Amino acid sequence: MKKYFLLAALILTGFCRMEAQVGINTTSPHQSAALDIESTNKGMLIPRMTTAQKVAVINPAPGLLIYDTTLRCISQNAGTAVSPAWVCLSQKDAQNGFFYMPTIAVDASTVSTGKTLDLYDEYKKQFTAPTKNPSAPVNIPYFSNRTDLYYYITSYDTNVLANISINNNGVMTYDIKAESDYDSFMTVVFVVK
Repeated sequence: MKKYFLLAALILTGFCRMEAQVGINTTSPHQSAALDIESTNKGMLIPRMTTAQKVAVINPAPGLLIYDTTLRCISQNAGTAVSPAWVCLSQKDAQNGFFYMPTIAVDASTVSTGKTLDLYDEYKKQFTAPTKNPSAPVNIPYFSNRTDLYYYITSYDTNVLANISINNNGVMTYDIKAESDYDSFMTVVFVVK
């Protein structure tokens, strides 16, 4: 009996000294990983649920990952447990890989050349501290890096605007060749890289 007790004590001592790392298909998990999965022919499935089911998760941990079957994207809680802010991490998903610029005012009140407008800054301004319903997060998730997007002007009023160009950071340069009126327009499209 003493031998069995000693054997059990040794086994338990060995378990207590285990590292807090798990390796699947590897005997030596990477030192920076709590979980290291290696495979050359299989992937990993995370929990899958609809948007309604995801939103119903009580106190979701910051960083919690779920595959949203409604939006068809990997969704992360970028907020807190008390105030979740679910964002899609997948670049190409059911929300499309492009979107139109929110409404902005472009000053075209006087004829001028070499005017600039930072399209990314105009986009970002519209996502902080909007009027919202009580249960919505304070800010709307947005692309936090200007180089995550491609910028396009797909149409504009050629009677008012000319010489339009956009640099890789989303800064548009343009000329006003005639004062604008209510019929003037410009369509800005962002495409996710």
